[in-house]
Amino acid sequence: MPPKTSIKHRLAVPVRRGLHRAVHRGWEWIQRHGEITPETPGRRRFAHLGEGVCIGFPVGAVYGEPWISIGAHTLVGTHCTISAGFVPGLDLGPDLVVRIGRGCSLGRGTHIVGHQSIEIGDDVFTGPNVYITDQNHSYSDPETPIGRQWPENNPVVIGDGCWIGTGAVILPGTRLGRNVAVAGGAVVRGEFPDHSVVGGVPAKVLRSYDAERGWQPPLRNDLPADLKALAGLAAEDGLNGVQRLQDGLGEAIPDGLREEAG
Repeated sequence: MPPKTSIKHRLAVPVRRGLHRAVHRGWEWIQRHGEITPETPGRRRFAHLGEGVCIGFPVGAVYGEPWISIGAHTLVGTHCTISAGFVPGLDLGPDLVVRIGRGCSLGRGTHIVGHQSIEIGDDVFTGPNVYITDQNHSYSDPETPIGRQWPENNPVVIGDGCWIGTGAVILPGTRLGRNVAVAGGAVVRGEFPDHSVVGGVPAKVLRSYDAERGWQPPLRNDLPADLKALAGLAAEDGLNGVQRLQDGLGEAIPDGLREEAG
């Protein structure tokens, strides 16, 4: 290597490392100071922003704040949209449109788009990219483009303690009871009881809890003894053991559960 090239290369490495550290530290500073919390000026726009709330930066589309209430210690991930109304600057009347309870956690990229009423209870968690709305397009007039027809509203209620999986869509008129688990990718509309598991397109109840019988169908809490042996074999025999474990798992799952999982 020529001497000049060698010197240039030796200087480039520490310079690049220094720039790398500067960029990442600068971005961390921007994220930290761009958050919306009860201690920042952005709080004043909201109807209520409880103690310990943090809306991550960069934010998504956040508007209609006077009709949005977020309970204490709720965490909102980055790139999340929380909106009330069609566009900023509308007068939506005296009532709240979007209510988010205490202790919730909204995953990155989640969209909550309210026009009439969205109520989210306490301790509700969502995965990334969940979409929740109380408004849908109307298609009743076959002669008018759907996007030009007046939309229809229907309130949404999500009970305390629910978990909503990645990419799920909660449509207008949905009412989830307490501690309902929604599978990732589900498209949900309708009423679902407390302590149920829902999934699919359209979503349906896959499992529910009965005080006397427990979970129906029953949860598979433990591996059968032969599968435990296979798991030990996998650990001892490397890839060959892993393949036998996979084959054994496939044989052990009943047909009904295999269809549900698949």
